[in-house]
Amino acid sequence: MLSHVSKKPTTTPATNNADAPIPDFEASLAELEGIVEKLEQGELSLEESLQQFERGVQLTRQCQTALTQAEQKVEILLRKSGGGTDEFEASPFETDDEDT
Repeated sequence: MLSHVSKKPTTTPATNNADAPIPDFEASLAELEGIVEKLEQGELSLEESLQQFERGVQLTRQCQTALTQAEQKVEILLRKSGGGTDEFEASPFETDDEDT
């Protein structure tokens, strides 16, 4: 009763379509959340847990790549919209987790 893990490539080739990474990111994030839920339930065998963990690592890397690409696009757009002025500058995003 081994669950079948798809061996599809986890990277998406770069395209000129600015909207392409978003659906892939959303789908990957949703799948990753499902994997976390399965692992937290603790009802999988060791082998199934390892397969799910491995898939989770792949999805995490895919999501990180998509976020990096989106950040780069935002920086490029801000530079282009600035018209040569330093009206905009890139800065790290603040998250709610940093409540200090």
